[in-house]
Amino acid sequence: MLKRPTLLLSRKICLTLAALVCAAFAAAHPARAATLHFTLDRAIDGAAAPFIVAASKGLFRAEGLTVAMNAATGSQDAIARVSSGDSDMGLADINALIRYRDKDDAVPVKAVFVFYNQPPYAIIARKSRGIAKMSDIEGKTLGVAENDLAARLWPAIARHNGIRLGKVKTEKISAAVREPILSAGQVDAVTGFSFLSAINLRDRGIPAADLAVLRFADYGSEVYGHALIVNPKFATSNPDAVKAFIRATIAGIRLTVKDPARAIDDVLAQMSGGARDVELARLRASIQDNIVTDDVKQHGLGGINDDRFAAGVSQIAEDHEFRKRPLPADIFDDTFLPPLNARKIN
Repeated sequence: MLKRPTLLLSRKICLTLAALVCAAFAAAHPARAATLHFTLDRAIDGAAAPFIVAASKGLFRAEGLTVAMNAATGSQDAIARVSSGDSDMGLADINALIRYRDKDDAVPVKAVFVFYNQPPYAIIARKSRGIAKMSDIEGKTLGVAENDLAARLWPAIARHNGIRLGKVKTEKISAAVREPILSAGQVDAVTGFSFLSAINLRDRGIPAADLAVLRFADYGSEVYGHALIVNPKFATSNPDAVKAFIRATIAGIRLTVKDPARAIDDVLAQMSGGARDVELARLRASIQDNIVTDDVKQHGLGGINDDRFAAGVSQIAEDHEFRKRPLPADIFDDTFLPPLNARKIN
């Protein structure tokens, strides 16, 4: 029979081992967090693949997150939902966020991860209408949709390239008819997103050889593109959840970049009537032009450069009179980002 001190020691050892086992299990199986509500800036298409892959492949779940995803009607709507707390996080154009934050009553929503290192802003034109390069736009008619984000930066790009705005006729159009109007030849070019309008026009039968996609990033644009934004109260109360969401997003980007064709299968499962070749072309364009840029290859995913941010704000100021020009820290919070070695991608 064991003596009492030995028996007590055995019990202590058992309790210690049990605690270690529980700790190891908890580390391997993180407790499920409360549902995180996430808003995309528009309905799901091929460009949203990294988030769809993160959900379908269990990357959010592996981080202990339950993510409920919904879609807004644009960046302004996505920002409004995050500002109000209807959504905890969202995907929105960082330049729209900069303009929103310049209001007196703006909720201090911040970006925490840059998704598009280069914005998709572009002029999409028909070569058969005499436009092959940016300088050809003078003397032509440019279709501009209401609240179009590319159109807001167009004055800065025009002046940077010596284009006389008075020599370009602009015609206000509905976003819903942007591609049909250009396809029908009612305008010579339109402003929009390169991976949206250009791909949609090809799907409408316009030969790729007849399309000139004049990306603002190739003509002096300094601004960043879409970013993950977070409700300030949620960020303060749930910093680990924000960090986990970013880690899962990075993992989703890596899987998407590695195998875009497989990623599109996951996207199509969430779409209604999507065409595989169209959405795969959209995804590949967004990866090449907006996500995995030369800057990202060198400096990693998600972050910003302060000097470039300031230059971008100066370009925004050509179409927006700031009450006070923001500093990088006013708009972007880098404390949720993983270390640089965890954000590298080739």
